[in-house]
Amino acid sequence: MHTKPKIATLLTCLVGLSLIAAACAPGGSQPSPTEGPVTLRFAFLTILDALPMLVADQEGYFTAHGVEVELVPVGSAPERDQLIAAGQVDGMINEVLSTILNNQEETRVQVVRFARTATVDSALFRILASKQSSILDPVGLKGVEIGISNGTVIEYLTDRLLQAEGLSQEDIKSISVPKISDRLALLGSGELKAGVLPDPLASLAIQQGAVNVLDDTRHPEYSHSVITFRKPVIDEHPQAVRAFLAAIEESVEVINKDPNAWKGLLVEQKSLPQPLVESFQVPTFVTAGVANEHQYADVHTWAREKGLLKQDVPYTVTINGTLLP
Repeated sequence: MHTKPKIATLLTCLVGLSLIAAACAPGGSQPSPTEGPVTLRFAFLTILDALPMLVADQEGYFTAHGVEVELVPVGSAPERDQLIAAGQVDGMINEVLSTILNNQEETRVQVVRFARTATVDSALFRILASKQSSILDPVGLKGVEIGISNGTVIEYLTDRLLQAEGLSQEDIKSISVPKISDRLALLGSGELKAGVLPDPLASLAIQQGAVNVLDDTRHPEYSHSVITFRKPVIDEHPQAVRAFLAAIEESVEVINKDPNAWKGLLVEQKSLPQPLVESFQVPTFVTAGVANEHQYADVHTWAREKGLLKQDVPYTVTINGTLLP
């Protein structure tokens, strides 16, 4: 006569225990794997360095590797950095220097891969002289104001390239012209005797008469851009970041087979000026890797010398190569 109540009591206990176990299980509050892939929002300037991301998006490599990526075009480095600081984007293309500066107070972002590097055949940046000047070589730049963006990789690179060519720090003069478009225009008019521009805009300036005084093909070890993600994103979604990098690797492999095949995409994204379509050679891209400790230390030392860093930021805080495919 008491069988049914006993069974009911037993069932109630089992249900209660199941609910407690589910609540206490590791990751019980985490989204189910069946909820779908993580979406990463990635900020990029309309520069050549972003080509692997554009190809991965167009060709479906991100989705194939199990991650959704929203590419977010930005108009300037400050805009990009503001979006990162506000947590409105998850990753970006930047440089080791700006990553170090971001991590002065706490570990906010980490470099996970090179985006692009200079090679002996392909420049990232060029120091140019106006066609109206008589400057033809680095010696001619002694005491000449060079248009740069202060406190950035451009200033670092200008110092290092000219020092490598024998100029002292006292020989190197600069003037702040933050906007790349302004530097290009002032070089063209002759109001600026010299300035530093990234390719392919540097190649456009040369086509218009500027003189290529020195570029980073002479000293490629100093020049590279990087892929960086916010530290919380790396900690919470490491598999998504790994998938992102795997898709980039696939893009790089495809691009490097025939770089010029992607000129149309670069023109469409306003990364390659129309007048350069016939003459410009799209470079090959670097395969998986991160800056080594020597490269990092040189950037860090320069930042300390310039008074940009209040305290040391260790290599392991800023560089994370553990997510590479």
